[in-house]
Amino acid sequence: MTLREILTIVEGEQLTPARSPDREIGQAAAADLMSDVLAFAKPNCLLITGLANAQAVRTAELADVAAIVLVRGKRPEVDALALARERGIPMVASPCTMFDMCGRLYVAGLVGCDTEPRTKLV
Repeated sequence: MTLREILTIVEGEQLTPARSPDREIGQAAAADLMSDVLAFAKPNCLLITGLANAQAVRTAELADVAAIVLVRGKRPEVDALALARERGIPMVASPCTMFDMCGRLYVAGLVGCDTEPRTKLV
């Protein structure tokens, strides 16, 4: 799935330019705890988050994330937006909740970064 397709699915507004909007993105990670992103995100994944500050951009850069999508209509802080532009990380704002966005993207074929089988809790 490309960033261009993701924008349509999540009704997103692109806030920073994408060097290649047709770059394939095969997985997504949804989290507000950036330590979880560092632990579980895969390179070239989509980061879905409600964290709209520079920490999200720095984490995305460290984790080699393809793009950041902010949920619930959140707008990035000025320094976060400037850092995303400087680092070449596409940032998108969407009115969708995190739950809704994950569902939409999953139905469209995007999978989560945690692809290992899960066991049932007893």
